[in-house]
Amino acid sequence: MRDGFFYHIGHTMLGFLDYMGKLTLFFLEACRTLPHPPWFFREIIIQMYQLGVKTVSLVAVASLALGLVLAMQMVSVLAMFGAKDYVATSVAFTFFRDMGPLLAGIMLASRGGAGIGAELGSMRVTSQIDALTVSAVSPMKYLVVTRIAACMLIMPLLTIIANLIGILGGMIIGLIQVGMSFDYYYSLTVKYLSLRDVLPGVFKTIIFGLIIGTVAGFQGYTTTQGTFGVGQSTKSSVVVSILLILVSDVFLTKLILLLFPV
Repeated sequence: MRDGFFYHIGHTMLGFLDYMGKLTLFFLEACRTLPHPPWFFREIIIQMYQLGVKTVSLVAVASLALGLVLAMQMVSVLAMFGAKDYVATSVAFTFFRDMGPLLAGIMLASRGGAGIGAELGSMRVTSQIDALTVSAVSPMKYLVVTRIAACMLIMPLLTIIANLIGILGGMIIGLIQVGMSFDYYYSLTVKYLSLRDVLPGVFKTIIFGLIIGTVAGFQGYTTTQGTFGVGQSTKSSVVVSILLILVSDVFLTKLILLLFPV
């Protein structure tokens, strides 16, 4: 029966596999253009500003709020074991290992991914991409590769900001609610941290930036159905990017734990 449960499950899975196949081929096509000049470094810098610098305020507010909430929750749990002071170490580990990269990725996908999808979608339905092709400019390299590169380059910087401000939020709770001194909180924050706690998180951000740039570029570049399609591309850029970031984080976390065991 065409309206059966298993039919719908199978149809959904086939649609997902078809989408991922097209997305992979799109990414490989973008990679194929890399060895050949020009490389449009100026456009990459412009996109880093548009995508990254204008997202800093969102990352800062979200990180501060999350750091405050996370510290308040951890204090209540650690108090049961008489270890409230270690809220500093717990917040630092949580942000550097996973929360910072995830938060920065979601914020960039929400603002930057939506912007890429809308911009490229509008250019597609108004034939501006076709005009670039006629002008002997590779739209794939000029519009897509530059945005993927910008996302990959700006994500580590956004993550560092998210980590630092998240730790600041935890420090506020540590100073006010727990009664710790600034020097004591700082010493517990850096005492147990090492490069193997910081670098894997930075590696994650590069993958997250790759996902955001590729998905948003694909959705915008393949837009159809006029202005309605632009809206769909914008929505899909955000939803698919965040979903793939969350799924990939599971596998990346497992890989990191295998390579850098605790």
